[in-house]
Amino acid sequence: MSPTRVLVLNSGSSSVKYQLLDMRDSSRLAVGLVERIGEQTSRLKHTPAGGESRERGGAIADHDAALKAVAEELAKDGLGLDSPELAAIGHRVVHGGKHFTEPTVIDDRVLAEIERLIPVAPLHNPANLTGIRTAQTLRPDLPQVAVFDTAFHTTMPESAARYAIDVETADAHRIRRYGFHGTSHAYVSRATADLLGKDPSEVNVIVLHLGNGASASAVRGGRCVDTSMGLTPLEGLVMGTRSGDMDPAVIFHLMRVGGMSADEIDTLLNKKSGLIGLCGDNDMREIRRRVDAGDARAELAFDIYIHRLKKYIGAYYAVLGRVDAIAFTAGVGENAAPVREAALAGLEELGIAVDGERNAVRGDEARLISPDGARVAVAVVPTDEELEIATQTYALVNGSGNHT
Repeated sequence: MSPTRVLVLNSGSSSVKYQLLDMRDSSRLAVGLVERIGEQTSRLKHTPAGGESRERGGAIADHDAALKAVAEELAKDGLGLDSPELAAIGHRVVHGGKHFTEPTVIDDRVLAEIERLIPVAPLHNPANLTGIRTAQTLRPDLPQVAVFDTAFHTTMPESAARYAIDVETADAHRIRRYGFHGTSHAYVSRATADLLGKDPSEVNVIVLHLGNGASASAVRGGRCVDTSMGLTPLEGLVMGTRSGDMDPAVIFHLMRVGGMSADEIDTLLNKKSGLIGLCGDNDMREIRRRVDAGDARAELAFDIYIHRLKKYIGAYYAVLGRVDAIAFTAGVGENAAPVREAALAGLEELGIAVDGERNAVRGDEARLISPDGARVAVAVVPTDEELEIATQTYALVNGSGNHT
């Protein structure tokens, strides 16, 4: 019997999230997180299926040490990386540029291209590369597969992907809109079609991935035709610490008048803007608590967040022409009922409405929160990027997927 397990690795700058799945039934055999890598207060939390969570603390120096610690924890449960049942390791890679349109078996050429894309993903691709190279040393005989955040969005037409700048300059520096959160948008758009009892090719969906990072996509018949993030994850919606859409001339103004450097402006827009820049908090639960307590700054931050979100919903309705469903996902999208209610308020003329009682219900399953008979279904669909990565990885190594 061929191996059926896939280990999914999501290597961040100071963390590694992982899940081990059995693709016979998509069950999770273990999940875990290593955080604060490189600090004295590093922590690994590991949870085997049906078992108690285990934690270990103390300094974990680097990603190599982190993945070796993960391997040790898996081995304690009889799930070690040396298991013959392990079919492949699937890696989340944030930026695949224009070239990588499908999950891809990693070789030296692929590694070189991921490295070449570091200038457009300086926070993410280096960490992704580190995770890949460490995993290769641990299991050099095993297929390692890259699943790219950008891949789902490579179906965008040039009219959506191009910026209106000099073509030669744009091409020379690979400046275009790539989009991100692609594995989430792919999974959620397909799961929304399933919820409606339809084939994804029949359904037009606006997907709203709302977490600390946030993005929207317009999906026509299972293919992305527009998305809110661009060359980097900075464009688009108001996010936890990112500004989203902004007049580019603000940057020149800050340089010339504010005396700020490019690095200072980069930090401002990516780490000190968005909700945290507006009101000092980037946790929507705390912002809503402050709004309910009458905090004016928190209320303004919430209103700006909703205003931008509503603009994108309207824009993508226009792009698609016909919308069958709007799907909310990720931490805020799945859990913040006031965000869902406010974002769709006043859109009844477009056939969009939220049932208050259904919206207030918390749950872990995909569900509809629109009234019966609504022209546009409104859904809450918990995202599962790890399952999406595992599914794409397993399909590729078993010959039923593509190799770019």
